[in-house]
Amino acid sequence: MLVNGKKYMTIWTDKHNKDVVCAINQNKLPFGFEIVKLKSSGDVIDAIKNMVVRGAPLIGAAGAYSVYLALLEAKRKYKGAFDLNEYLSEKCELITSARPTAVNLRWAVDLILEKVTKQKTLQGKIDAALKMAEKICDDDVRACRNIGMYGRDVIKKISAKKKDGVVNVLTHCNAGWLAVIDYGTALAPVYLAKEAGLKVHVWVEETRPRNQGARLTAWELEQNGIDYSIITDNAGGYVMQNGMVDMVITGSDRTTLTGDVCNKIGTYKTALAAYDNKIPFYASVPMSSFDLSIRDGVKEIPIEERSTDEIMYSEYYDGRDIKKGLITFKTAKIRNFGFDVTPAKYVTGIITEKGIIKPNERSIRKLFRNG
Repeated sequence: MLVNGKKYMTIWTDKHNKDVVCAINQNKLPFGFEIVKLKSSGDVIDAIKNMVVRGAPLIGAAGAYSVYLALLEAKRKYKGAFDLNEYLSEKCELITSARPTAVNLRWAVDLILEKVTKQKTLQGKIDAALKMAEKICDDDVRACRNIGMYGRDVIKKISAKKKDGVVNVLTHCNAGWLAVIDYGTALAPVYLAKEAGLKVHVWVEETRPRNQGARLTAWELEQNGIDYSIITDNAGGYVMQNGMVDMVITGSDRTTLTGDVCNKIGTYKTALAAYDNKIPFYASVPMSSFDLSIRDGVKEIPIEERSTDEIMYSEYYDGRDIKKGLITFKTAKIRNFGFDVTPAKYVTGIITEKGIIKPNERSIRKLFRNG
């Protein structure tokens, strides 16, 4: 997508040095645009933990590149005999534990390991890892564009029924191109709708405590010429109740076999408000974000609990630097849950790269049989 009129992906290898992975530093947005250079597997792990890169598909791609960098480190560090399998196992465990909720991270690491273990030489493993990491990125771009095409059809149908033709989409957190490699999941239908000449306005829930909606979603929408309005998370119910929302689209960090959707904290409340106001609620989910080993999302999905500082302090820009300000008292007791689960009964449909399916086991099993 576009940044200051120039096309960018979210992660790539440096064209001058394939041993370096480049990524957009999302912690600097929207106040500054910075490319970080990740030169080790540890750099990538830190970037994932600290949300320099975030969004389930992008985390998966970053994890894949981290395995590649770990193999390069092995080549530089170990000159004699050593247990490469043990080394890789330890590295991969560190990578996959960086953020536990998004299923894409383990999925991508396992995919790379499968290719790497078939190679007999270390250089062969390095080459296979890089090739697979790049394939994961390329596949994600195609998947997200397909999600956008199927979601665009829904927007088109709603637009045809409205006098002014403007479709009001509400979204939570950031599931745009910053969360993937390009296009996005929840926002892909919006971008492709604009590409097709349809009129779309996006209600952007700010998404406390890290404000990914206010800082990331709004920024990328503005960069790409999409009409939007930022609202507080608590205002989502109000705009739905007063007829200002035509559909809700969110992303998903992990979707179960039975159609439960795990996404950024606050999504469940948004889904409840949509359900009460008879507004369709869609989750945009690439196949890499399904976890077929889990049936009950509420009981089985591990929910990341993050630093209490994210709630105790709020970030702001003073015109020169991003700073933190205390918004509660220092001894306040805080719990910072990163995600929640929306049960399948509140989900109208799941938009995948293979089409829109019902949020139930039969439809999901069929999706993977045909995929």
